[in-house]
Amino acid sequence: MIDKKEFIDIIEGIDGKPCSEFEKLRGDFDFSRYVVKIGRASMEDGIVPATIRIPQIIAGFPSDIFETPIRRMALEDYLIRNLAMAIADMSSFDEDGVARQNISIPVPGQKILPRTSMVVSDEYIEAHLGIRIPTRNGLIDGEVLESIFFDEMQELVVDSLIYCNLDFDELSSFLDIMEDAGRVRQLLASQGLIGFIGEGALLRRDPYSDDVDLLQPGLEVANEIRTSMDVPNAGEISGLGIKDGITLILGDEYSGRTDIIKALAAGIYNHVPGDGREFVTSMPDTVYVREEPGRSIQKVDISPFAVSSDDFFSEFSTDCARAFESQAAAVVESIEVGARILLFDESTSSPAFLSGDERLSEVLGEGSVKTVSLAARAKQMSEEIGMSLVVAGSRNVSEFVPLADTILLVEDYTVRDVTSEVKALGIESAKVDESARGFQELADRKRWIVPSSIDASLGKEDSHIVAYDESLLEFGRNLIDLSAITQIADAHQTRTIGQVLYYLKLRYLGESNSINSVLDYIDRDLSTEGLACLSPEFRSDLARPRRYEIAAALNRLPSFRVSEIREVAR
Repeated sequence: MIDKKEFIDIIEGIDGKPCSEFEKLRGDFDFSRYVVKIGRASMEDGIVPATIRIPQIIAGFPSDIFETPIRRMALEDYLIRNLAMAIADMSSFDEDGVARQNISIPVPGQKILPRTSMVVSDEYIEAHLGIRIPTRNGLIDGEVLESIFFDEMQELVVDSLIYCNLDFDELSSFLDIMEDAGRVRQLLASQGLIGFIGEGALLRRDPYSDDVDLLQPGLEVANEIRTSMDVPNAGEISGLGIKDGITLILGDEYSGRTDIIKALAAGIYNHVPGDGREFVTSMPDTVYVREEPGRSIQKVDISPFAVSSDDFFSEFSTDCARAFESQAAAVVESIEVGARILLFDESTSSPAFLSGDERLSEVLGEGSVKTVSLAARAKQMSEEIGMSLVVAGSRNVSEFVPLADTILLVEDYTVRDVTSEVKALGIESAKVDESARGFQELADRKRWIVPSSIDASLGKEDSHIVAYDESLLEFGRNLIDLSAITQIADAHQTRTIGQVLYYLKLRYLGESNSINSVLDYIDRDLSTEGLACLSPEFRSDLARPRRYEIAAALNRLPSFRVSEIREVAR
């Protein structure tokens, strides 16, 4: 391992040389209190991956503050944000007024999940950064480079990664809130719940940034339905518990109804303090399903949502789906990969898919309706495969009234139970075709992937993966539109989904495999090996996705093809 003096000698040797000479700095360097590992420079953007490893004997983080997986993840997240703020404070401005950062770290959004930019262990703290190669007239600027490593980096380590220099109260509060939110999620199943929204939660978000609207009212819950939870740090917290089974949430678009559904969708992850959704939690296998006209579909069995059960619907394919077809396929695809809680909102659903009005059937004639609504299948889904559904709406959800186990009414962010009074209206349920394919049979059908249909190459690049934002992924020659997959946390997670698709092609598609089995392998690898298994060189810009979003991206990959469908014996 090279020491600081030798490191300075190398910098002096490459000063004024072409950027390609930066390769001479690759390797491990001992800076006395920490070690810096420098990776291969990218000549395209001039960014060099670098790792700072600080032994715990120097960093000084007590092991008891990160003794559980959720506290460890929370500590890593806190340190990323702390480091990112310190880097931002170091920014210099060029002659055009543009902020320039010599050191960078991917900045997370408001959701907390496993990321590659920080690792906390009993032995060390490890931060994964990017270093911008400083240049002067297109050549390496050795003076600035030396300042980056011996001034800026040292300041960042001291101020942001040494325990005794942190704000103890802020750190403790951050970890405690994450631990409490995690405990709520653990308690859901034991209380017969699929989600929980803490009273006073601020649910209305800026549609473009996901920032909280501080002028909104906090959620209020009627006394008779208020649920209490005991958590380690805050003691008892109360709020709205969403029961398993079929839940109908009534209210117009401005009542808070839609915000509740969106909050439950986002509740699969914890949120940072100050977000307003600190105590909004959902079960990890919760999937928000919406219409998506124009998407491609490959051999998906949507026959339960069609009057005819011929092969056209049992292996349905299209390059440009209609709204109804897209939502029916999304439901089946979610069931295929293990989702057991589905969320729907009237504002983002195909009216025909959500419920079907039978009152004009006699006028239109028998056989005029070719589709079957979710309302006609919801009870069957719940009874056969234990699926829980949360459906929110106003005018297009009346057919769910006879099926619902719980009916809630939202008015100006105040929630009360109206199950008895709405049931008393005597609303009839949708007609059910008992001969339709069962959902257990549907869950047992597996689609096998055509390996050649997943190709990340572009020109001479074996792997071309670019996440433009959380909703658009460039994968080889294909663009994957993920705008309807609203549970993706950020662009880092989208980028990771692309890496996962490339990884599964290389490792598990030497021969055809089912979608579900491949996702099982991926879950196993990410849980045992971590995100590092996705790339031969360590990266700082990855965040772990769920299997449901990976499957969503795979199903929307334009080149994706299915070779066959098999029934799997139980």
